[in-house]
Amino acid sequence: QVQLVESGGRLVQAGGSLRLSCAASGRAFSTDTMGWFRQAPGKEREFVAAISSSGGSTSVAASVKGRFSVSRENGKNTLYLQMNSLKPEDTAVYYCAAAPFFSAIAGQYGTWGQGTQVTVSS
Repeated sequence: QVQLVESGGRLVQAGGSLRLSCAASGRAFSTDTMGWFRQAPGKEREFVAAISSSGGSTSVAASVKGRFSVSRENGKNTLYLQMNSLKPEDTAVYYCAAAPFFSAIAGQYGTWGQGTQVTVSS
């Protein structure tokens, strides 16, 4: 089973940018759909973005469309989330996750990382 470790989260001012990374180890990373989710205090975990195993298909939540983009490098077993024009409401713990097929539903992702904190100050 793949293991996932996120990195790149930190405190950033509104309007700034961050790139999160998710390093995968274990079985073949390149066969899984990968997703990003986030959870703010007191809120449910929500979908942010997903990318197919080949990288040919992506999906981004409406709340971050035009600001966030997802990509992957299968040769490096790494998933990325580029976040631009950050807003205070983007503050959350961001998780990467792996699924056997393309989905925006958290319950269909079987493997999760431990999360990385992103805090956007106003």
